[in-house]
Amino acid sequence: MTKPSRPWTGWTLAALLLGVAVALLVGRVVERRARSDMVAGMTADARLRQVLLASEIARFRLMPLALADDRDVVGAVRGVPDAQRALNTKLAGLARTTGASVIYVTDPTGFAVAASNWDDPQSFVGKDYSFRRYYRDALRDGAATQFALGTVSHRAGLYLSRRTREGGVVVVKLEFDRIEREWHAAGGITFVTDAAGVVLIASRPAWRFTTTRPIAPAVAAAVRADTGAQALGPPPFVRQGDTLRLPRSTTAYELVTTRPDDAGWQVHLAMAPPRTIAGVVRGAELAAALVTLALAGLGWTLRERARRRRLRTSELEAAVADRTRLLRAEIEDRIAAESRAADLREGLRQANRLAALGQITASVAHETAQPVAAIRNYAAAARQLLARGDLAAVDGNLGTIARLTDRIGSVTAELRGFARKGSGTIGPVVLADVVDGALLILKERLSRVTFHGVAVPGDLLVIAGRVRLEQVLVNLLQNATEALDGRDDPAITLTLRSEEQCVSLTIADNGPGIDPAIADRLFTPFATSRPSGLGLGLVIAQDIMTDLGGSLRLLPSDRGATFELTLRRVP
Repeated sequence: MTKPSRPWTGWTLAALLLGVAVALLVGRVVERRARSDMVAGMTADARLRQVLLASEIARFRLMPLALADDRDVVGAVRGVPDAQRALNTKLAGLARTTGASVIYVTDPTGFAVAASNWDDPQSFVGKDYSFRRYYRDALRDGAATQFALGTVSHRAGLYLSRRTREGGVVVVKLEFDRIEREWHAAGGITFVTDAAGVVLIASRPAWRFTTTRPIAPAVAAAVRADTGAQALGPPPFVRQGDTLRLPRSTTAYELVTTRPDDAGWQVHLAMAPPRTIAGVVRGAELAAALVTLALAGLGWTLRERARRRRLRTSELEAAVADRTRLLRAEIEDRIAAESRAADLREGLRQANRLAALGQITASVAHETAQPVAAIRNYAAAARQLLARGDLAAVDGNLGTIARLTDRIGSVTAELRGFARKGSGTIGPVVLADVVDGALLILKERLSRVTFHGVAVPGDLLVIAGRVRLEQVLVNLLQNATEALDGRDDPAITLTLRSEEQCVSLTIADNGPGIDPAIADRLFTPFATSRPSGLGLGLVIAQDIMTDLGGSLRLLPSDRGATFELTLRRVP
């Protein structure tokens, strides 16, 4: 009883191991996906904070520009007392309205002549700021920016300065206490670094003027001199790739950093992974394990069913193989029969062409008899001229004889081509050559009727086989001439209609027309109204046109018979 249970025991153990492996794998994937979504959200949040910070700075950057040409500013810089008092009041109001830390104006020597804190014990009025970089750069370049500690307030801020028309400088100081409080309330740790990696703004104020990476002593000295900071603190965290850890903390914060702006400032956002991620991961692992076990049980069931199905399939395959052999033999027989039918159809077309040649042999003999008699006469005359020594006349007679032989050669060459068995090749054919060939073969017969031809353009190409298309034209023209026997005014009209994708040739005669009794079955074998006809010519012609991708049809007409051939045109 224990032997049958061994396969089931092994299958169960394998399923449990697989479930554990899948659970761990799914947990890893879910955790990575959750962290990826978290980082994506943090990246968007950091970019938004960078945009809001830039917007805040841009708003205050416009203030020095607007004040540079103010009337009171110009008067204060010139030393007008009333203008200085009025400017003090104006700057105080602007500072309250805009939230600027302080706004002040210096004269060309760097002394403040007016300030928004004019009535404060620590007023900037009368202070010398010529040592400040934002003052020197503004005088030199017209505008300047500097992040530094205040010499009076000892508070860090961004100084925005612009030169006035009279050589003074308008300065606006922007402090970021409000923005830092908002960042702290929003959660996480947000800080801004300059191009050297020194923290300037942070949701944790203690991080201000600390370094985030090792910097050269010369760079550190330059930063201290520019910002007024006495020292640059060490990094307040340990960075490991895209995470950072705080001292005496085991929490790994995810860290994202924006691209530097024009001033080299970057916004950094660090956030601890939410506790919900661990719960989601454990839930995904449990679900993956349960699904894996369920699939394993289903796989065992399907395996047993598949084994039984294979037994039935092997029996069906044997029966299908036998049936396939029979079908293959039947298909081969059908292919052979179709090949024989194709050979018979081509033989019938060849017989139709030879029959047509037999009917027009007398016409061809008449067509060549006249050139042969003329050649005989020119040859006899040339002999007499040669005896008299008239070489120029002899040369003229010989040229005429050559042209007459060319005429006979063209007739016989056309007949040989017409009698030749078609190659079956279908491609571009010059329609004018086919029409000229058919008219040359039937030249003597057509001379008995009034023939209205059409000038076919030499560059008009159709998709066809020359011999087979010529056979159709000869058949239709010959039928028309036979239908006109005994009429006093026999006439045949050949017309051409060329469209963008097809070409149509119409052959019309003024004979008795098609007997209505056979009109509906005109293109079926042995349907004819002539006592000497077999009723196969039109059947073969329509079969040829179908192979060429065209059509042959009888058009309704009030007089005689009208047939239309339609062929595909070569673009």
